[in-house]
Amino acid sequence: MSEPNPYADGEYKWGPTQPPGTPAYGYPNPAPGYGYPGQGQDYSQTQPAGVPVPMGPPASMGGAPLVSIGDISVMGDSIVTPAGTLPLRGAVWNATDMSRTEEKIPTHAIVLAIVFFLFCLLGLLFLLMKEKKTTGFIQVTVTSGGKHHSTMIPAHGPETFQMVMGQINYARSLSSM
Repeated sequence: MSEPNPYADGEYKWGPTQPPGTPAYGYPNPAPGYGYPGQGQDYSQTQPAGVPVPMGPPASMGGAPLVSIGDISVMGDSIVTPAGTLPLRGAVWNATDMSRTEEKIPTHAIVLAIVFFLFCLLGLLFLLMKEKKTTGFIQVTVTSGGKHHSTMIPAHGPETFQMVMGQINYARSLSSM
């Protein structure tokens, strides 16, 4: 016995193809009724096991981070790190530049200089080609409330340290308020 085709008349029928109250494939029983949350439905009882219930941020966190430096986030009145939460007031911020920038002549420029030197004397201009490569990290440390946390931020260029210092100066200004 086959089910009747809902598209037989050429018009799509909106709505569930299953009887109401039966769970859809891979989903638990739906909450009764439709609409936006907070319209008289208690969603705390309809969450399936293992699914996190969305919660707002704690009152002390103040919403979105004001600044994030690596894995350190500065919230309204606290500093959130993987090691725990530190008080923002009186925090001491430090940064150490452990990166270096090397400048060298690339291998292809040396090969071109030798090849074109044999044909014309302009080949020596290829030796003016320089390649800059920055490696290393910027270490950022914060100490507050007897706790200490350190993070390493990879340096992508010589301007990375100035960018991190701008973020740290902003965090320092928030710590002094």
